[in-house]
Amino acid sequence: MRIFLSLAVLGFAIVGVNNSLIPDVWAFQSQSATGYVVERQTARQGADLAFSLTGKSKNLEITNKQTVSSFPSMLWDFNNLAEISYSELLKVLARRPESNNTERETVAQPEDIAPFEKVVQYAKQQNLHDRSIGEIVQAIADNFLGKPYAAGLLDESGEEKLIVTLNKFDCVLFVETVLAIARGIAVQDYDYQNLVNRIEEQRYLNGKMNGYCSRLHYFSDWINDNQKRQTVENITAELGGVPMNKTLNFMSQHRSSYAQMVKDEATYQCIVSQEAELAKTTVNYIPTNRIKSVYSQLKPGDIVAVATDVKGLDVTHTGLVYRNADGNLGLIHASPAGEVTVAYDLQRYIRRVESAIGIVVARPIDPRER
Repeated sequence: MRIFLSLAVLGFAIVGVNNSLIPDVWAFQSQSATGYVVERQTARQGADLAFSLTGKSKNLEITNKQTVSSFPSMLWDFNNLAEISYSELLKVLARRPESNNTERETVAQPEDIAPFEKVVQYAKQQNLHDRSIGEIVQAIADNFLGKPYAAGLLDESGEEKLIVTLNKFDCVLFVETVLAIARGIAVQDYDYQNLVNRIEEQRYLNGKMNGYCSRLHYFSDWINDNQKRQTVENITAELGGVPMNKTLNFMSQHRSSYAQMVKDEATYQCIVSQEAELAKTTVNYIPTNRIKSVYSQLKPGDIVAVATDVKGLDVTHTGLVYRNADGNLGLIHASPAGEVTVAYDLQRYIRRVESAIGIVVARPIDPRER
């Protein structure tokens, strides 16, 4: 369970944050601690933070069991703080040392704020909020061209952490991040913390992080859950998709490939239960040789996942429909080849993906129309 820790400091809301084919089940499911991880912090860290900002300390007895609920008592000195900028505050948070008194380490990466602020500035200058949600998605995706691809990011930590990064991506993190930013811009919400909230909503079952099993590991599950919350709509069937007719059990059948399931029987059984629920749903896909025939029905910003013939798995990669300058439809994605890039033609790209049989398509729902 994550807890957001906010401190009122001269009107600033301070939030402490940290952060190839196995198959890309997702290329999607992993993110390193170079990003932001929103986590629980103890009262002792609050006292240490106050000392970092004020240079003063107070002799208080703190036990390891004191958590955020007792944190306000640590704000004894904050009303007398000199003015400090948000960027300076982040630098202070980033300097916090590791401590055995924390349930989870909280690490802020000030360098990740810059790309977000740059995108926000661009969005305001271009009045992106006046465009359709799909156009916003493509415009935001453009801002990350050339950012490096990094596989296996979310699973590097032993415990589930809410990680957000704007400096490198796997294929799903790219889609999630662009979608979350675009949804905020559509309603002129430029707050970074709300971006973090939206990513959590998109990534986890019922929109809340609650351990490894709460992550939406299968793309079909990701679509189903986000469709329930009106974040996206699965349009594969209406585009002429056909049933995949396969049992999704790749994770349980390859337990040894997932450290979290190897060491925890309860987590393994939870994944088995999720797969059983998925068996009750029909997964449709558009065969590769039919993709070009639906170009006229696709829109920039549509989410595309590469359907696969790998046993037990639904998709191996994902990206976003991209309208090139000449009108041709391609795919912008965090490519395992090395960086965020644009494949000029969608169908031609899918043909070159190993084990690909077609695509699954989900369309972002405009939050202004909900």
